[in-house]
Amino acid sequence: MTASNLLTTAPPYEVEQAMKRLGANLRTARLRRNLTIDEVAAKIGTGPRAVMNAEKGKPSTGAVVYLALLWTYGLLDPVTALADPAKDEEGLTLELARGRTRARAKDELDDDF
Repeated sequence: MTASNLLTTAPPYEVEQAMKRLGANLRTARLRRNLTIDEVAAKIGTGPRAVMNAEKGKPSTGAVVYLALLWTYGLLDPVTALADPAKDEEGLTLELARGRTRARAKDELDDDF
């Protein structure tokens, strides 16, 4: 038996609400384009259940389904700006304070001979 992923079964409230809004927005985009769930599923190469789950904002739905739906509706461009390192003010501040270019594990001496 596999362990369930807590993030997909009980995500933080803000994440859950964002997923539901995204799903509703995807549904609206599909309806405005007068496309059926089956047509969209065929275009992205998946089954109708995946499209329905994305439109419900189910967290267990893979990110690739959400991104493919955005692509289908011509709405993928704004996604490229997500987590843009140039706009990550906190990350830039931390980087400047540390002067590091990549993360490394801490080198600790091991006295276990």
